[in-house]
Amino acid sequence: MDFTDAQIERYARHIVLKEVGGAGQQRLLRAKVLVVGAGGLGCPLILYLAAAGVGTIGVVDDDVVALSNLQRQIAHATARVGSPKTASAASAVAALNPDIQVIEHPVRLSADNALELIGAYDLVADGSDNFATRFLVNDACFLARRTLVTAAIAQFDGQLATFKAHEAGDHPCYRCLFGEAPGGDFDQSCARDGILGALAGVMGTLQAVEVLKELLGVGQSLSGTLTLYDGLGGRFHRMSVRRDAECPLCGSAPKIRDLSSHRRRAPQAAPAAAT
Repeated sequence: MDFTDAQIERYARHIVLKEVGGAGQQRLLRAKVLVVGAGGLGCPLILYLAAAGVGTIGVVDDDVVALSNLQRQIAHATARVGSPKTASAASAVAALNPDIQVIEHPVRLSADNALELIGAYDLVADGSDNFATRFLVNDACFLARRTLVTAAIAQFDGQLATFKAHEAGDHPCYRCLFGEAPGGDFDQSCARDGILGALAGVMGTLQAVEVLKELLGVGQSLSGTLTLYDGLGGRFHRMSVRRDAECPLCGSAPKIRDLSSHRRRAPQAAPAAAT
């Protein structure tokens, strides 16, 4: 795969990095990443992946742009209020980097389509805003043998983690850390609780860094850790996470072998919406 003159200029700051180089940039251009949610986390994530030259970006979101989104969802614009978020994100990417193909999936992520969608990509980045979707994405990524980079935000706090329990070694999955999805109205809502808009940019950008590291195979993976960010205190904290031998998904005697439990539990509770 040869670079055009425009690509050499565009990606020059990557190519001169010894950890990336021409071969690494070609790897990015061939990569396919699925982003779940084109909201507060997904917007900076999508833009930085596109700027970095990740060749194919799939975007799953069944929502439309609202004026209240624009305080933090920086890929969208006032003129696109009312438009599907997938189309709005695709427009932003096209303006930033014409090298990139955006595949729009303006659908609700569900047990019926998650494996097919996730299996078509090399890596998944989850920026959804509810536990039902996070557990669904985790389970589908494990079953499809895809690495998952996930982030979450609430008010002034953020979380970041990478999960690749399908690989050999002590790699936990999301369930090893959080167990089962809580029932009831447990998910935090930024409409109810509020959120500092720039926090989404901090965590979405960190998420993009981890996606690029995983695609390039450079640096230290965050697998086996959970990174916490305290925005008010300006502090990061990292804790270790071990694989749970009793995990129903990736443990020694797994009980989850497909996504049917998500279908039975709450077929309507797993939108691809993001904060």
